[in-house]
Amino acid sequence: MIFLVLIGVIALYIGATYNKFVTSRGRIKASVQEIGNQLKRQVELIPNIIDSAKLYLKHEKDIFKDLTDARKSIMEASGSNNVQKMSDASDQLQKVLSQFKVIVEATPQIRGVETINTMMNELRDTADKIMYARRTFIDLTADYNISRVTFPSNLVAMLFKFEELKGLDTAESGAHLEVSAEETKTPKVGI
Repeated sequence: MIFLVLIGVIALYIGATYNKFVTSRGRIKASVQEIGNQLKRQVELIPNIIDSAKLYLKHEKDIFKDLTDARKSIMEASGSNNVQKMSDASDQLQKVLSQFKVIVEATPQIRGVETINTMMNELRDTADKIMYARRTFIDLTADYNISRVTFPSNLVAMLFKFEELKGLDTAESGAHLEVSAEETKTPKVGI
């Protein structure tokens, strides 16, 4: 009798752990799709910003080409469902948008344009959502991979051949991992 109860408990554990791995993979796949969804939203906002800004920034032609190129990169990456390509395309777009923001801030007549401000806020909101979706993907992938190698769930992972899932690739060295002395200073705001 005790043996049957023990077998039942082990079978329940194996079933629950198997379901946990399958659910984790499903959530990871959904988080990749959410990254693509938010990138697509961002791409759809860009033509509106371009059209609005063109009226005011006729002399800034290069930024529009860069925005269009970044938009194309995101559309291509979104269709591939490749997280790294989506991440790289998003980084390219963020770089261009930063340049665009500098132009907008440097041109007083644009700062007051309600349409551009609204769309820039939408882009900022979308960028935050992309960052959140990336964070979710990273966390889900880490949790899945940790469960794959920790005891006793690793036994179920080996039994059903759950493979390690790759997270986002990032360089393991470089300026993005360092904080300069200037960056540690408290910013001063003057009136």
